[in-house]
Amino acid sequence: MIFVCSLMFAQQTTFKFDFGGSRVENGYIPITKNSKFDRKTGYGFMDISGLKSVDNGGNALTGDYITSDKPFYFSVVIPEGNYDIKLNLGDTNGTSETTVRVENRRLMLDNVKTKEGEILEKTITVHVKDSIIRNHDGEKIGIVKLKPRERKYLHWDNLLTIEFNDKAPKVCSLIIQPNKTAKTIYLTGDSTVVDAQYEPWASWGQMLPYFFVPEKVVIANYAESGETLKAFEDRHRIDKIWKKLRPGDYLFIQFGHNDQKYGNSEKSGYRKRLKEWIDKAKQWGAIPVLVTSMNRHVFDENNKIVNTLDDFPEAMREVAKEENIFLIDLNAMSKTLFEAMGPENSKKAFVYYPANSYPNQPNALADDTHFNTYGAYELAKCVVKSMVDQKLPLSKFVSKNYKGFDLNKPDAVEKFYWPESIFMESLKPDGN
Repeated sequence: MIFVCSLMFAQQTTFKFDFGGSRVENGYIPITKNSKFDRKTGYGFMDISGLKSVDNGGNALTGDYITSDKPFYFSVVIPEGNYDIKLNLGDTNGTSETTVRVENRRLMLDNVKTKEGEILEKTITVHVKDSIIRNHDGEKIGIVKLKPRERKYLHWDNLLTIEFNDKAPKVCSLIIQPNKTAKTIYLTGDSTVVDAQYEPWASWGQMLPYFFVPEKVVIANYAESGETLKAFEDRHRIDKIWKKLRPGDYLFIQFGHNDQKYGNSEKSGYRKRLKEWIDKAKQWGAIPVLVTSMNRHVFDENNKIVNTLDDFPEAMREVAKEENIFLIDLNAMSKTLFEAMGPENSKKAFVYYPANSYPNQPNALADDTHFNTYGAYELAKCVVKSMVDQKLPLSKFVSKNYKGFDLNKPDAVEKFYWPESIFMESLKPDGN
């Protein structure tokens, strides 16, 4: 009987959760400080230590909430797909301050503040994925070959996980509903694109959702550390996308950092595979977009960025021109951005930290390829800027969170706000 209930729950796609105390709005599932996640029930908090249920009386839905002094995570067993999540945030007797991320630290809402007694309804749109490849009838026909480290990720685990963070996160309610109409942007790439799970590592792909209008666009990040175009094929990651791609969706392609280990763009088969992917995306009625790999943190004696990516950025530019498709030249933009920051200041965008800045980190971190959250955020703004400047059809769905960006005047790192998640690791991602 328990198995049957659990199976039925796993197929459910619409949920209404009332966070708080014992009073529950009609038609909602009650969530209290003791609602620990259990696969049999299909929902709950990853860790209930430190959770507080507060009830101010009044409205059953918005008069109470769950809060904590540390980040807390709520998970739901749910089939893969795109979902709109409506959140009521705030405190009828006080103020609140909430940052919301999903899965592997994918940024959705940043530092949402409510005034005294104010309740704000916010909507986010999330892509949930699993590793099973299905045909268009939903039948299993294959599987993505995950790396061992991926099996610990929050985005392959058949769950939707929402992270509530910040100085005073207060969650009153949560509604999950399928979204069948949003344009999906599929991201492919390596460690500079992936949804990185652990602080201090980050990539532009996990910052991108913050800059798009919810309900209209959803980001589906399939990038993984260490991958090349060939490895993305060999592990069936791209096969997974081909079976999900729909007319009007977008396929963003950014590879180069790891491909260069196998020779120039001709020898490694880079150009050939790019063209094959572009052709197939067009066959599905999708819109391919090429993204050149951003520069590494390598400067010459004149404080100018040195190209360490051989002919790969130029090869991608040429392919985009030959195929007459959109190109986001992140390589050129990052050169301008990093040179504007300068050799020393730009280290603050990369994973440069003294020893013992993070748990189990006896040695200093000095990584010239991988970014921290600030660097990832700045690069995401570069990607959005290019969309807007080129008037990509997607640009009409860019949200008000994007207020323009001058590559020669990057945001001050001192003003960048990112309350850290609880997951931390000093181990460098695959690839370089």
